Amino acid sequence: MEKALIWVHGDCLSPHNPALLAQPSAPALWVWDEALLASYGVTLKRIVFIYECLLELPVHIRRGEVATELLHFAEEHGATHILTTGSPSPRFAEICARLEQRYPVEVLPGPPFLSGGGRYDLKRFARYWARAQHHAFGDSG
Repeated sequence: MEKALIWVHGDCLSPHNPALLAQPSAPALWVWDEALLASYGVTLKRIVFIYECLLELPVHIRRGEVATELLHFAEEHGATHILTTGSPSPRFAEICARLEQRYPVEVLPGPPFLSGGGRYDLKRFARYWARAQHHAFGDSG
């Protein structure tokens, strides 16, 4: 019988995370990546915000090296594969490669940032934002 482990990471920290929705009864894990936090200079205020978001999710929380903690958690829960939501981060790809040495990893596409169609001018942020703002926030701006 297939048994998934859900990996929740910072690029889809939401109750609408496709991996959480796909397997709502599967154990889920968030890992505080201290090396990443230090290298990015993440402030305490941002850490508290992330923690408050985590409190709204059905996740276990650990700290340490992400792939190592995920592998231990998968073993503890008898997981047969790891399910997560995609990320453009090179670090995400590296972690997935490590996980795939032991478990199949299924990466679901994340929700689109904007649902508005059409072409966007990506050469200048101001022109992009003038068009994208309506789709991101609705009429209230």
